[in-house]
Amino acid sequence: MDSLAPDTRPAAVDAEGLACARGARTIVGDLRLRIAAGELVGVFGSNGAGKTTLLQTLAGLLPAAAGQLALFGGAPAAARDRVGYVAQGMPDGALGGVAVHSFVAAAWRAERWGVTLRERAARRDAVARALAAVDATALAGRAMEQLSGGERQRVCIAQALVNPVELLLLDEPLANLDPRAQFGLLQLIRRLCERQGLCVLLSAHDINPLLPVMDRVLYLAGGRGRIGSVDEVVNAEALSALYGMPIGVARHDGYLFIHPARGFMAEGAAHCGHASQQGAHQDSHRC
Repeated sequence: MDSLAPDTRPAAVDAEGLACARGARTIVGDLRLRIAAGELVGVFGSNGAGKTTLLQTLAGLLPAAAGQLALFGGAPAAARDRVGYVAQGMPDGALGGVAVHSFVAAAWRAERWGVTLRERAARRDAVARALAAVDATALAGRAMEQLSGGERQRVCIAQALVNPVELLLLDEPLANLDPRAQFGLLQLIRRLCERQGLCVLLSAHDINPLLPVMDRVLYLAGGRGRIGSVDEVVNAEALSALYGMPIGVARHDGYLFIHPARGFMAEGAAHCGHASQQGAHQDSHRC
């Protein structure tokens, strides 16, 4: 498995033989990772492959089942306040009429009870900075239930950024967003990496929207993972080894299509037939 970051920036995540589990069941194991500060890494795999389990392990919500894991060169527990985590979706109406600024403020120094007058000013400033960082200042007085899906994701990221984090873990932030909202959110996340030096791991089913913005791919399948560039990981040989079965990868018009070998088209095909193209876009590019 590829393990080296593309440059010499310090490692935000360093793992050797890492196994992630839920209860007694190991979901993914033997991960070897070195992810640098400022990197944007897309995490892909089918449902049940271990994307959420891995992110929750890195966030400290689940213990590592085996192997070694370091965050910023030290024990994960010592780095907990440097890690922000945004979980999968929020049910509509879950927060009722909670205002955006209150939602973001709720995570400020969340381990503490009560704030002094001076701390209230500091919290107000932190909320303002976090909302500005995600271009959501104008949403501060709105109710969470009034937001669109894309607006809600921006506010959830702001909540994760209200404390000075350096590693941001985003679990399926593109789910149920239209293409315009996906594009805007990904441009924002890329900007956070470049301007704030954030290391971001972002899980998704569809690799294609992330192709222009991510630095590397972490693909999970068959209880294992492989990290590297798109060309190193998303190819027939690498994915067949992960899945333990023949997998094909086809490219068309800048898109990647992942499918069982001898499926709708062979790897390297220049195009797909009109009759199969619609089905391919609906099903076969999801990974």
